[in-house]
Amino acid sequence: MDAELVEKAVSGDRRAFGQLVERHYDFVHAVAWRWSGNAADAEDIAQDVCVRLGTAVRGFRGTSRFRTWLYTLTLNAARDHKRRQMRDTSRIQAYANEQAVLGGGETAEDDRQEALWTAVRALPEKQCDAVLLVYAEGMSHAAAADVLGCSEATVSWHVHEARKRLKTLLGKEAV
Repeated sequence: MDAELVEKAVSGDRRAFGQLVERHYDFVHAVAWRWSGNAADAEDIAQDVCVRLGTAVRGFRGTSRFRTWLYTLTLNAARDHKRRQMRDTSRIQAYANEQAVLGGGETAEDDRQEALWTAVRALPEKQCDAVLLVYAEGMSHAAAADVLGCSEATVSWHVHEARKRLKTLLGKEAV
């Protein structure tokens, strides 16, 4: 079904493109949310992916599943979004203030989970991506390797290094 929609979208069929976006929007948004940890940022990333998809779909060659290719497009959009945020320090400060106001009413477990995922997002990019694909997305190391365009052993190594770093950052009981 995706292959047919992609083929039609590439040839200019707007309805097919709309169906493709509609079919995969929730998936893109969910991935974006896990990478950003923030609903508003996830919405921005998902919208960016939809805009990029209009031109990027022409580059889809069908060598992998469309959803795997879409993961890569979404991850790149999430990385770009993160870089833009890092350059805009006033926006980061506003986000931190908003989170401080909204933080009331959470349980200790919620606080631990939030601290863990915040620490994961602060890892080096490749470690962060590997951990989020394996633990947040529930992918096997092989599937994560396919999305990241590397070997399964490389994904395993990034996850291992991330766990060591997180143990240091958060304490042994948190990881």
